[in-house]
Amino acid sequence: MSLYLEIPDLNPLFPFRTFICQGWEITYPHWHKEIEFIYCLKGSVNLGTNDRIIQLQEGEIYFFYSGEPQFFLASPDSERIVYQFDLKMFHENANLQETDRNLYQLFLEVLNHSAAWPTEMTAEIKKLLLEIFEISQQAIEGQQYAITGKLYQIISLFYRLPIKETQQQLQSAKKIYPTEALEQLNLIFEYVEAHFENTITLDEVASHIGFSSSYFSRFFKKNVGLTFSRYLMEYRINHAKYILGTENIPMTEVASRSGFASIKTFHHVFKAAVGMAPFQFQKKYLLQED
Repeated sequence: MSLYLEIPDLNPLFPFRTFICQGWEITYPHWHKEIEFIYCLKGSVNLGTNDRIIQLQEGEIYFFYSGEPQFFLASPDSERIVYQFDLKMFHENANLQETDRNLYQLFLEVLNHSAAWPTEMTAEIKKLLLEIFEISQQAIEGQQYAITGKLYQIISLFYRLPIKETQQQLQSAKKIYPTEALEQLNLIFEYVEAHFENTITLDEVASHIGFSSSYFSRFFKKNVGLTFSRYLMEYRINHAKYILGTENIPMTEVASRSGFASIKTFHHVFKAAVGMAPFQFQKKYLLQED
């Protein structure tokens, strides 16, 4: 199965999103580091993982752990709610008790399909997921705290869910994207996140993770599906879109905070990528103050 890395368009300050997918949408085999929940809202959803096809019935839940291959087949007359979030939003090092499984291990071990969960706990998690989606559709102050609180409740319930047999866990671990590659990609993404406002070169990032420039270039293109320069540009554009949609500040400041050396370059690159000039995007999407 040919895989590509999906990089969800998440706010780096609050790495979570939820949205509805219609049944006619086909998603090709891919993986990402974020946890993903699927809630079947209507009909039945045909999803694939680990070389298996699973039919998710209305009201059922399925989740994908970090690095797990996944795809979706056409599922006419169905709707599903998708939830994606990065585990780093839980500040695990500060919260973990000595006896707790870490979150990566937790999501790897728990049975993925709600059909195998206790009925009462399934109902609780379903209720929380629907409340999260409802909150996400409201433009309310403090929305991120309400969503995070309910995600914490879901995780606390996950510690009480049934786990896979040892052999199933081993098979799951074999199917996820190689841990070493995930760790190296995370190092790259974290470096970009920390330094994108400044000049970043391919040689600089390659050196940071201990690769030669030529090997880094091949490694990144193979695993991400983009050249590093293209990924960096898209990261900066997405950051600029977030600023433009949330802050009423001069374009020179938006360009600077998004890592563009000049306002001219920023305007040209943004318009080519988004289809409209930055000020037009800001005018269209900027959240209006009360």
